[in-house]
Amino acid sequence: MTEQLTLFPAQDEGGLPRIFTVSEVTRRIRAWLEADRVLQDLWLVGEVSNWRQSPAGHIYFTLKDEEAALRCVLWRSNAHQVSYLPSGDGETVLAHGYVSVYDPQGVYQLYVDELQPLGLGSWYARFEELKRKLEAKGLFARPRRPLPRFPRRIGVVTSPSGAVLRDIFNVLRRRYPLAEVILAPTLVQGEDAPPQIVRALEAITRVHGVDVVILARGGGSIEDLWAFNDERVARAIAASPVPVVCGVGHETDFTIADFVADVRAPTPSAAAELVTPDRAELQRRVQALRRALATACFDLITRLRRKLEAEGRALRQLSPRATLQRQRQHVDELALTIMRAMRYAMALRRERLSGLRHRLEVLNPAATLARGYAIVRRQDDRRVVMRVAQVASGDRLSVQVSDGTFMSTVD
Repeated sequence: MTEQLTLFPAQDEGGLPRIFTVSEVTRRIRAWLEADRVLQDLWLVGEVSNWRQSPAGHIYFTLKDEEAALRCVLWRSNAHQVSYLPSGDGETVLAHGYVSVYDPQGVYQLYVDELQPLGLGSWYARFEELKRKLEAKGLFARPRRPLPRFPRRIGVVTSPSGAVLRDIFNVLRRRYPLAEVILAPTLVQGEDAPPQIVRALEAITRVHGVDVVILARGGGSIEDLWAFNDERVARAIAASPVPVVCGVGHETDFTIADFVADVRAPTPSAAAELVTPDRAELQRRVQALRRALATACFDLITRLRRKLEAEGRALRQLSPRATLQRQRQHVDELALTIMRAMRYAMALRRERLSGLRHRLEVLNPAATLARGYAIVRRQDDRRVVMRVAQVASGDRLSVQVSDGTFMSTVD
């Protein structure tokens, strides 16, 4: 122990005495204490004195015997979880915790996380001895098996009477009624309980189709739960071919079976919840998957429909029918162009004809006659008389006017 206390050299590299601060020394002492495995997982017995609780809920006290005293601290978070609190000074208790240094005052103290009356000390000593024995044999370090997601058959090892079995059945019926539950009845307290628990575990694991086993018991004192601190029970749990969930006692109770089981549950009801999926959650997941599947199918059909339409358009563009339709349309357009050209040419000719007709009408003698003129011809030779000198007295003339011809004689 003297060699372990030499945590730093007394001199520096130049051979001069090394000077330390109080904080450095305190930190080194704390590091030494926290490196000691025994002092970090410690059970000790002592008489309570100077018991006081701060306004914040933390408890400060001293454990002492005839020769020494040790300051102790029980934090509020741990004080709510311990199963026993002494009524005041003078009681002898069994305390569990770890030793460290409180830097501001430079004192070492026990940080307590569990308190028990002294009468339970022998039970805890036996518990710790068996725990160390099985831990040394590697029973706690074996690989843990995963729980099945959807168990078909669930084995239950517990007492057939009492509230534990009803609680487990209620949870299983509510969460996952599809699973078949098989009970292996056994005692869970007393000297005859460990061999019965072992036989029940062996029997339930031989049932075909059992996917997981719940080992359960209600809460109680350490003596009541002692059947689950038996080495035979621990080895039976380790030898189980299927996962074992241990739901023994309350949340603050620990047994050897908890350390060996594949999963430790704080209560029997919690064990039933751990081995089963939640039906309501499964229904929500199924509905979500159904919606996701419908959306995915709709998106896939939409993409395929668009692809099909695009390929159909491509086929129609490459089809001879499309070419023929385009050529037919081109022919229609040419025919329309020709018709328009013909109409235009006819219109031009019609205009020209109208102009010629107008000119002819202007030159038409009938039009001149209609304006009061007349055409005079000599009757004997039908020659048109255009000058007076062309006729003589007594010549017979033919006079043509707009509405006919009459005869006259030159005087």
